[in-house]
Amino acid sequence: MSLVANIVGFSLFGLAARVGQLGIQKRNILENPVGHAIAMGAFGFAGYWAYQWDQRAAVLLQQKRAEIAERRLQTEGANAKSS
Repeated sequence: MSLVANIVGFSLFGLAARVGQLGIQKRNILENPVGHAIAMGAFGFAGYWAYQWDQRAAVLLQQKRAEIAERRLQTEGANAKSS
């Protein structure tokens, strides 16, 4: 998933949350557009953070898998020599 799609998706969820909030309160949905922008910005930032977290986690998992594969090869080599 791309960065832009992640940010836009979270922003739209923030807009939906704001509209839902105003609907529960039975207030006019178009009453305060600044509130919509703040909600979209906050959720968009959360989407950016989630994307960065996902990318970093992928790098860490790749490094850990490489370490495990290296240890596995070393263990198999040691077992082959002792047999």
